[in-house]
Order: sequence, then C-alpha cells, then structure tokens
Amino acid sequence: MKNTTVQIAYPTEKLDAIRQYTDKKKVDMAVELQDALTKLYEKHVPREVREFLEARESARTENPRRPAQQAPARTSGNKSGGE
Repeated sequence: MKNTTVQIAYPTEKLDAIRQYTDKKKVDMAVELQDALTKLYEKHVPREVREFLEARESARTENPRRPAQQAPARTSGNKSGGE
C-alpha cells in the first residue's frame, strides 16, 4: 500500500521527554508510533473492511500491473525520395 505522512501537534516538553527515555532504552519512536496506529486501525476499522483491504493488497502484489506497451512510432505519409 502507498504510505502517507501523518503530522500531529504535541507539547514539545512531553515529546522531548519521550525522546529522552526512548533513546535511553534504545527504542525506535517511529516504530512505537506505527504500532500505536496499527492498534487504532485494528480497534476502529471493521474486520470485514480490513480483510477486504488485505485481499486487495495481496492481489496487487501477486499480479503487478505490467507497463503498457508503447505503440510503434508512426511514419509520415510524405516520403522524401526526391520525387
């Protein structure tokens, strides 16, 4: 699936504290945030919709679209043969 960047406002001091303690524990904050979003997705998006999206993504990865073939270059009806 295509990814989208998410931006939120959050108090600077709290964010600094999170960074300080995740760094100490060698925890990747981006991974933690992705996990939190995944939990929100699983909590709020109905199972049927998640299954549909997963099946659609599976079909895309199994049968990637082939690039369209380019049409052969057209030649002009006027031939320059000195006639």
